[in-house]
Amino acid sequence: MDAIKCSSTFLHRTNLNTLFSNHTFPKPRTPNFNRRAAQPLSLSSAKDRTRTTEPENVAVVEKPLKSTRFLVSDGLPSPFGATVRDNGVNFSVYSSNSVSATICLISLSDLLQNKVTEEIQLDPSRNRTGHVWHVFLKGDFEDMLYGYRFDGKLSPEEGHYYDSSTILLDPYAKAIISRDEFGVLGGDDNCWPQMACMVPTLDDEFDWEGDMPLKLSQKDLVIYEMHVRGFTRHESSNIEFPGTYQGVAEKLDHLQELGINCIELMPCHEFNELEYYSYNPILGDHRVNFWGYSTIGFFSPMVRYSSASSRNFAGRAINEFKTLVKQAHKRGIEVIMDVVLNHTAEGNEKGPILSFRGVDNSVYYMLAPKGEFYNYSGCGNTFNCNHPVVRQFIVDCLRYWVTEMHVDGFRFDLGSIMSRSSSLWDAANVYGADIEGDLLTTGTPVSCPPVLDMISNDPVLRGVKLIAEAWDAGGLYQVGMFPHWGIWSEWNGKFRDVVRHFIKGTDGFSGAFAECLCGSPNLYQGGRKPWNSINFVCVHDGFTLADLVTYNNKNNLANGEENNDGENHNCSWNCGEEGEFVSISVKRLRKRQMRNFFVSLMVAQGVPMIYMGDEYGHTKGGNNNTYCHDNYLNYFRWDKKEEAHDDYFRFCRLLIKFRDECESLGLDDFPTSKRLQWHGIAPETPDWSESSRFVAFSLVDSVKKEIYVAFNTSHLATLVTLPNRPGYRWEPFVDTSKPSPFDCITHDLPGRETAMKQYRHFLDANIYPMLSYSSIILLLSPIDDS
Repeated sequence: MDAIKCSSTFLHRTNLNTLFSNHTFPKPRTPNFNRRAAQPLSLSSAKDRTRTTEPENVAVVEKPLKSTRFLVSDGLPSPFGATVRDNGVNFSVYSSNSVSATICLISLSDLLQNKVTEEIQLDPSRNRTGHVWHVFLKGDFEDMLYGYRFDGKLSPEEGHYYDSSTILLDPYAKAIISRDEFGVLGGDDNCWPQMACMVPTLDDEFDWEGDMPLKLSQKDLVIYEMHVRGFTRHESSNIEFPGTYQGVAEKLDHLQELGINCIELMPCHEFNELEYYSYNPILGDHRVNFWGYSTIGFFSPMVRYSSASSRNFAGRAINEFKTLVKQAHKRGIEVIMDVVLNHTAEGNEKGPILSFRGVDNSVYYMLAPKGEFYNYSGCGNTFNCNHPVVRQFIVDCLRYWVTEMHVDGFRFDLGSIMSRSSSLWDAANVYGADIEGDLLTTGTPVSCPPVLDMISNDPVLRGVKLIAEAWDAGGLYQVGMFPHWGIWSEWNGKFRDVVRHFIKGTDGFSGAFAECLCGSPNLYQGGRKPWNSINFVCVHDGFTLADLVTYNNKNNLANGEENNDGENHNCSWNCGEEGEFVSISVKRLRKRQMRNFFVSLMVAQGVPMIYMGDEYGHTKGGNNNTYCHDNYLNYFRWDKKEEAHDDYFRFCRLLIKFRDECESLGLDDFPTSKRLQWHGIAPETPDWSESSRFVAFSLVDSVKKEIYVAFNTSHLATLVTLPNRPGYRWEPFVDTSKPSPFDCITHDLPGRETAMKQYRHFLDANIYPMLSYSSIILLLSPIDDS
């Protein structure tokens, strides 16, 4: 599963014994959230607060609605967030259960000194419409940030966490500012320094140079899962700003060379990488939240992925993200974002109060009757996705990234959570009318989830790629069954497991492997297409491709959790010896297996997805849960890529090119017998028995005429009889048992004729020898009698 994105101490996604979270948030060097200065900023947690009195139902305005710096007027309730209009900025925020609100203006210099520059308390008679607080300000907003204070009940058992001493982030903030550099502590070694929201200005315009959505057909995609910082952070990247959006933009030529036309960015929303900062004695560095699956602001790009600090320009991250998208589009590469709309960084009741919890906890989180947090995410809380306000928030967020940032689609982390009913679920609340027998309890999966309905039918989002990770940490597994409206795709975890088993030679998987090659019609027939399956063998969590053939067992000691974290069932095989220091024969077999896995990805119907670094054989030393490492384990090694350029990287590049050239390897529908024919050791005699480790097929192709593909995952070599095609001879294109460069024989390969002669006597007899654990692709060539 897409598990283990954080320390098992509090965010373990396996072996969940309860839906309610009872974990604490370990923060070595815990900040003093109640530290005071002149007009102090503060964060707080429930356990730190002692206020017991409840506010009156009607707020009393203690400060006049005026300012020494700004002209203040009533403002408008929409749109939410901070919006430039009429030479000023309109601020609007939803908070249904608060009784008073204050907007705090904070300069960059005051933020660093833990001060508020100016506070304006809002008048509920003028600055509140329904459940929306709003105000309009005119003045000089240069280098100015903002946040909110809300007051109301402090009653966790009722789901309320209001505390007017806490300055909160706007859920709709377009940029969030705190520390300048990734991994560097704040003042006084604070892991959680106060954050504030950027005030937009008219100077934030960006020149898109006519950029438009590429709208590539999904069946033609080859997706590359990438971590922004990890892609260029290693010193071998040799760029000016490693580990940044700009760094990725500079290295896009690598992806274009590989043949990638879509990148899937691991979380780029604002998160705190110091969330569980602690010294790691194993590697001599510090554990951080490297992967970023712990969102603080869903509208804000991760600021510390920009090349310049926040002191220079608060909107720099926004423009650098836009530049990355623009440069990708110029190269024909779409950009998909991995979004974590299933939980936030605020965790359970013992976590920090940053935004949603202090703004309206009972609305934004899925709560039990006594205020406990449901924990379907395995990370302390569950976003209340199907609440009317929250689902509108989600749609607004996705629309923003499409319209303003020009992204091409989204991958929804633990997407099955979005199909669970909200807190206080009832038909009147969700649909506007009662339904007889509507007895759904919180978290119950529903067949037509309102938030997925809204996303699927939204006029802006209808044309973008929508990909679900169709499971969650509460045990809801929906691969092949995710509510889809005919447009949603899924990470096909069953493809991963079946392909791993078959390629390593496990009995009983030949039929299931054939289903995977056809685009998993067993999962997606009936209103869906092959491209609804996102096929992968390796992704960010789990073994890399090189480690998949090197380790039988995970090696996660460097995570500091005594090897208890991470998935135990990896379906891996070390090819006979554990670890990297092995015999030559084992190394050769591992190279074959890596190529076999890549062939299976490229010849299967559906959308192939590759994990960053697998194109050169990146290793994490057997660590299958590198969530906490800002080091070489997660860094793309550009020096290693150059070493593999004429070897494994060449193989991957040519296989992707071959897939792109073949009309038959990206079909609009599942292949039928008119196009596809199954074979065994002899033509048209497939063996689907329990002991079979051989699968072969031929596929009619309008460009290549016909292709023949075979996999022999037995420990024994075999002699294959090929389908007879009068007037044509089968010629080898791929044979994973051959050393590079003869593992992929192209027309411009030096020595090609000599290599072809070595096969000629076999092919003249319409047979082909296959070594153990190998795969082949053969192409038809006219027989020249001369």
